Parts: sequence; structure tokens; C-alpha cells
Amino acid sequence: MTSSLGATPAVVLMDPCGPSMGFKPQVAERGMAVISVYTMPREHLGTRYPDHTVGDTVSLYAAELDDIRAQLAALGADIRAVVPANDVAVDKADTLAEEFGLPGNGARLALARRDKSAMRETAARSGVRIPRYVMVEDAAGIARAARDVGFPAIAKHTGGAGSHGIRLLSGPGDVEDLSALHRTDHFGRPVEAWLVEQYVRGRELGVNFFSHDGTHHVLDIWEYRQPDDRDYSFPYWEWAQISQDDPDWQTAVDYVRQVLDTFGVRLGPSHTEIKMSAGEPYLIELGARLPAYPMIDAWLAHSDLDPHRQTLAGRLGEVPKIATEPVKFDGYCGANAIRNDGPAGRLVEIRGLDEVERLPGVDKLVVRYRPGDMVPTTTSIATIPLRVSVSAPDRRTLIQRMAAVRDTVEPVIEPVC
Repeated sequence: MTSSLGATPAVVLMDPCGPSMGFKPQVAERGMAVISVYTMPREHLGTRYPDHTVGDTVSLYAAELDDIRAQLAALGADIRAVVPANDVAVDKADTLAEEFGLPGNGARLALARRDKSAMRETAARSGVRIPRYVMVEDAAGIARAARDVGFPAIAKHTGGAGSHGIRLLSGPGDVEDLSALHRTDHFGRPVEAWLVEQYVRGRELGVNFFSHDGTHHVLDIWEYRQPDDRDYSFPYWEWAQISQDDPDWQTAVDYVRQVLDTFGVRLGPSHTEIKMSAGEPYLIELGARLPAYPMIDAWLAHSDLDPHRQTLAGRLGEVPKIATEPVKFDGYCGANAIRNDGPAGRLVEIRGLDEVERLPGVDKLVVRYRPGDMVPTTTSIATIPLRVSVSAPDRRTLIQRMAAVRDTVEPVIEPVC
């Protein structure tokens, strides 16, 4: 969908798919054109996000900055903002914003806010605590890199997301056969490099901030809860907001403020994943954009924060509400990831689906597969069979309600020979 826009006021949204499609009505409400730039491969978009163009005034497809620049120039629109609507194009959004003289986080450290290789190098130079790491450009180098950083180690795509393709390397035996590694990343692109780093044992937290003019306002912190103390490569089992009197709250807040300053984040939302180990925080990943499930849904349902509206306001040069008033929540939010931890198979049913919907505090179900579908082993946020959003007046009740969800629902999957 392309056309000339003349001098029409417009906002450029970079890869507005899934939850980030919420930006589109906000732009339209202001009477501006929605120019959506999709940098992911078309085949991937068509399969994973078949409705991705809904709400677009113009849809552009380009993976490289020069092509994006040329297509935007041909439109002739009066571009008022460039918004990173998805992790995949955070760097391109800030580079374009700077070139257009628009609000953003600048181009100098843009790649470090997206690529895990540049992210680790920037953190190391600045004294930000990170795991030991080695970068390799070919999977053949993973085994040696893991031995260099020490076991247990973890290997991940430098340009990936959503925990897609992450491999836990517990010992030397785990690097003998790496033939099953994913060679395409979360965004459908060929993997070009790998980060192999020390596996940090400890509590994993997702820390959400909203920045304006270099001041960082904390939104909330979510714990990535696990079923037991075993090492893991896939972090999504349960999510639960923690309270401000949690013993790790202030340490996490102070550390992430340092991270945001180090990486030049001055504007907009950020989602930073850290591990707390022996009381010390370690950077796992910085995302200089809105998070996805379950946080956006929780904010819209249980707080006065409209994340898309306030992100857009900041990118348009306005002062967002979060810069003057703290976010107010009406309780605690969490979510269950009902996974397939066994082999791939065919879904017979999700037992208890009707019952779980009626449980106290259940706000939303996200069903990924239908009976008869093939269900892979869950190794990516995109392949979780069922996600259940839950809320409660206090954290203790939230944990109880999430346990009730897990006791009620179960995917029934038959093996396929």
C-alpha cells in the first residue's frame, strides 16, 4: 500500500506488529497519516502477523536504511515523529529521527540498544556489570566460546528477541552437537552472529521505565518466576509484578538507571531484563521500546497508563503524563505461560479452558493453537500454547490465583511418529 502523501502530517511507525499496532489509532486520532515501515521479511510478516497492515495509511517494506530513506522521501510527507514500535528496528528508528531533526535517543548508540554484540561492548567499556561473554560469527565457534567463558553458558542470537533460539550449555556435552540450533531469528532473518556468555544464576527481573528529557521514571518491575531452581534457557513460565518494598526493588531501579544513562536513553519507554545474583544485578538485555505481553495488557487494564499514547506524545515533542505524575495501579498483575515442555505433537485439546476463564482474577486468554494444530516444544514466546493474564488486589493473592490457573488448565498433546 503506497501513495504520495504530499505535505500531509505523518508519523512513521517502525514495524508496528502485534501489541504495537496500538500506535496506529493513536496517530489517526491526531489526524495524521500512519506510515508503517516493515523491516522484517514479508514472508515472516505474512505468516506471523497476517493483519499487520490494518490501520496503515501507507505500508512500506524495506530492511536497509538507504531503501527506507528513499521510500519515505518519495512520499513527500511532513514527518512529525519516528516511533520504534518493535524491538527489531529500534536502532533504525532513532537514526532516522536524528536525521529528520525529531525527538529520539540519538544515532550514536542506536546499534548498542539493539544488537547484543554492541550492547555488551558498550556495557563493558562503561563499567556496567554484565556476564562474561564471547562473540562468534559462526555457530562453529560456539563450543570454544563456551569453554572460554566457562560452563554453564548460554548462547543467543545477537539480533534476536523473545528468547527464540536460546541454548543453555550446561557442560561440555552440550556443545558436541549443535546441529539443531535455530538459524533464523525471532524476526525471520538469518542469524549472523552469536553471543555466548556466562549463565548467571539468580532471580530474573524485567524493569520498566519511561524516560523524558533524560529523567527516568520507573513504571513497575516484573519477576520472571520459574517452577524450580534448575538452570533454564526459556524464561517465561510465570510473570508477576513485585512490590516497592521487595528487597531487590531499589537495587534494580538504581542499576537500570545507570544502564539507561550508559546507553543514551533519554526518551520513551524501556524494558530492561536483569539477573540478581548474590545481591548484584547483571544486565541481560536492554530494550529501548515498549515491552510486549503481558505488560501492555496489564497497564491498559489495571493502571492509568496508556503506553502507546504517552510514547507517541514524547516522540512528538510533548510532555507525557508519566513525566509529571506517577502511574497508579489498582492491584497486582501477572500471567501464566502454559507451555509444551515435551516433544512436538498434535494438540488434542486444552483441558480446562472453559473453567480457567471463569476463575477469579483471570483477565485474558491468548490461545496460540487449536485442536489439530502441530505444537512445537516451547522455545520462543511466539510458540507458547496458552497465555493467561491474571490480576489480584495484592501479590500474595496474585500468586495463589496463578497457581489455580496452572492447576486448572493443561494442553493435551499427542506425539506424532
